[in-house]
Amino acid sequence: MAYHKVNADQRAQGHSPYLDNDELQATALELEWDMEKELEEPGFDHFRLDGAVPRHLGNSQSPDLDLEPIQPSSSPKGRFQRLQEDPDYVSHYTRQAPKSNRCSFFQILKVFCTALILFIFGTVIGYYARKKCPSPSTSPEPNNLHIYHDILKEIKAENIQKIYRDLLQFPREDDVDIAMKILVQWTSQGLEDVQLVNYSVLLDLPGSSSNTVTLKNSGECFYPSGQQCNRETKMLHSQDLLYSYAAYSAKGTLEAELVDVQYGTVKDLMQIQAIMNVTKKIALLKLGQSPLLYKLSLLEDAGFGGVLLYIDPCDLPKTTDLADKAFMVSLNSGGDPSTPGYASIDGSYRQNRLNLTTLLVQPISAVLAKKLVFSPEDTVQKDKCIPLQLPATGKKIISLNIQSVTTYKTISNVIGYLKGSVFPDRYVIIGSHHNGLNTYGGQDWASSTAIITAFLQALMLKVKRGWRPDRTIVFCSWGGTLFGNIGSYEWAEDRKRVLQRNVVAYVSLHNPVRGNSTLHPVASPSLQQLAAESQSFTCVEKTRCAGSNVSSVQIQGDSDYFINQLGVPVTQFSYEDIKSSENSSFLSEAVFPVHTTNPEELDPSFSLHKTIAKLTGQVTLQIASEPVLPFNALDIALEVQNSLKVATVLLLLFLGDEADVPELLAVASRLRDTAELFQSDEMRPANDPKERAPVRVRMLNDVLQSLEKSFLVRRAPPGLYRNILYRLDERTNQFSVLLEAREHCKLHQSNETLQAALSEVLSSINSAQVYFKAGLDVFETTLAGKK
Repeated sequence: MAYHKVNADQRAQGHSPYLDNDELQATALELEWDMEKELEEPGFDHFRLDGAVPRHLGNSQSPDLDLEPIQPSSSPKGRFQRLQEDPDYVSHYTRQAPKSNRCSFFQILKVFCTALILFIFGTVIGYYARKKCPSPSTSPEPNNLHIYHDILKEIKAENIQKIYRDLLQFPREDDVDIAMKILVQWTSQGLEDVQLVNYSVLLDLPGSSSNTVTLKNSGECFYPSGQQCNRETKMLHSQDLLYSYAAYSAKGTLEAELVDVQYGTVKDLMQIQAIMNVTKKIALLKLGQSPLLYKLSLLEDAGFGGVLLYIDPCDLPKTTDLADKAFMVSLNSGGDPSTPGYASIDGSYRQNRLNLTTLLVQPISAVLAKKLVFSPEDTVQKDKCIPLQLPATGKKIISLNIQSVTTYKTISNVIGYLKGSVFPDRYVIIGSHHNGLNTYGGQDWASSTAIITAFLQALMLKVKRGWRPDRTIVFCSWGGTLFGNIGSYEWAEDRKRVLQRNVVAYVSLHNPVRGNSTLHPVASPSLQQLAAESQSFTCVEKTRCAGSNVSSVQIQGDSDYFINQLGVPVTQFSYEDIKSSENSSFLSEAVFPVHTTNPEELDPSFSLHKTIAKLTGQVTLQIASEPVLPFNALDIALEVQNSLKVATVLLLLFLGDEADVPELLAVASRLRDTAELFQSDEMRPANDPKERAPVRVRMLNDVLQSLEKSFLVRRAPPGLYRNILYRLDERTNQFSVLLEAREHCKLHQSNETLQAALSEVLSSINSAQVYFKAGLDVFETTLAGKK
């Protein structure tokens, strides 16, 4: 076509699109006859396409291109509008005045009408193209912080209080009914895809009559609370009496001598076994210092037949009076006992596991413990509490009667999904629990459920205005927690393969307000820095929040499966009455009646609830929406080195030359070097929006997501975490499995267990170092390939 010819000539001669006047006039004269001829031809539409195509191709240097098959561009601005923006547009279409005014007028009118139609058509196409295909949101971090603030400011104490009271208006119905009410609440807030997930599981429930403890010397019979057995007491406190028991304990009656084992440590047992035969006797055991399941395993191995379990008055919080209260404990390490390691779904094989221990275990109040040891009523002398202790002289024979019933019941989980906009296949799980165990379990379930619902309510207000987190947030309310975290275990076992690949973190709301004096944040090493930063960002109670240290210690609740089976980073905020002391750790294993643990009495204004909700929400939002997961690899390496400081000395003490301490320290040093390099070379550029590449970010997040999985040992003693990054408590700054193995070494006069535990720890640290190094190698290879 003539237009092609002239245009090609112009380009071939190297003319600038900005021609001077002489060149412009010459070009216009050359184009005059071609343009007039083309405008009169019926193929005028074809001409217009030809005029647009060279700019669309972006290659006007070649005059030989075949432009006929090219289709019109569907640019959001429209073809004609883009053509008007072409710098050559004026040079192509500027020409002298036409020879005939009438002919020229109609030609100009025809061109103007055509251009107007094309302009309107292009504008409409551009508008809908932009509306249907929005560009991906890449808001920088400061905008994210602004969004977090907008969401968190909607969390108000009065809202939490209202939700809390609404929940407690429900009669204490069974698990399914309470779960349904929570599901209705969450659905009404606009949460998408809310599900009720049911499992039929084996529960150990109280029998028709209360368990009893009888002193054979005097013939006195007592209920677990310390009240004497009579019809009047039984009728007055029937529910409390029935639910003062140990779930999954052995059943029956045992008459034997009572032996005081204090806290049941290895040292306590060695002292007892040195002076008497403990076979089939009943141990008087204090709760605290170490996990109950671990202490019971030691007593079972030693040959005891029964256990009376109590909390020493010196260990009880001074702000509460629990001395005359018996309590409930669960002896289940996790999940449905009849389906260990696999989900309780239809068709699953059910194992006959009515008892999880050979011991008859009965929790009793401190009041009854005093009667058993002949302790004076006042155990406080001159502001000093005297711990309870059985006198060394005189035998005390007691009869222990335990009756409970194992039966299959339905427990329910409520699961709701808020799908992520960028990484919907990555899950941030935030979980609380509910229960329907009559008066036991307190009102903490309503407290935690109110907090998670208030956060959901504030979050959905932002979602309804068009915002979404990058990753999917999964809201969970678990059933069966009091019996051994059954609901969370069964759901996770049912979806284990998916969760292993997709879960990024777990945020726990287990018993968030169990006191009102001290904020107690717990986080896995990779999340400690985030938990500390969140306190400074959201905490309004400065006097209570400032200076609170974040630790990695064993905690109660449904985070257990995610920590020990999946190796998922976990964080939890809660208020307590007292700071952890030498003996107060693991007291939360005891579950007291509802009237002794009322969160509304501990926090009348619900300001503590609001603080926990904001801290929890801040952490959840950052994990769910930051482009790079806010995990700290170097903190893991530092935690490992700190835990080895004490361990190496003990290893040399017990194993001597057999302990390969230099190799252990060398592997830990390599882990720190690799983690430091990873954090500086890989995480720094990814956190810079100017250097951030989507593929690189995804690769980096995949590495960060699995940081803690290397630290899962194959086996751990009962009650101890498989994840070795968590310590027993704040006062134990070393690997729990090595600490236990050292104690086992004392008890059995053998180094075999300690050597095996050392090998597990060494293998875990080395595996983590190899994992970090592999991540670095992948990045180096990828970058080299791009270059």
